[in-house]
Amino acid sequence: MGIAKKIDLAIGVLGVLLLAHAAHSTIQYRAALKIKEEEFSRVSVQILVEVLVSSALCLWAALSVPGTFLEILPDSKHDRILQLPENLDFMIFNHRGKLFPPKLDVN
Repeated sequence: MGIAKKIDLAIGVLGVLLLAHAAHSTIQYRAALKIKEEEFSRVSVQILVEVLVSSALCLWAALSVPGTFLEILPDSKHDRILQLPENLDFMIFNHRGKLFPPKLDVN
């Protein structure tokens, strides 16, 4: 694993930790409001910013850690859905789709 992948992974871990901290802060904030006997109206701005930053870090890691996207080649003969698999035991034709009536031609 290259250094760039390690950095992206560290960014993802940091994002998850920040998200967990934001959840813990929200629980503490609500407990403090119960002690003060105040009603909960909304989350503080600090927690909201922390959730947004941690979500952005997690999104960054989710897009960069797995690797590059591969192109889908339309001319490829490999792995076509039109070909039946060799093991037909896993194909199920008795499902809830049979409840819908077949389409009728109104021409």
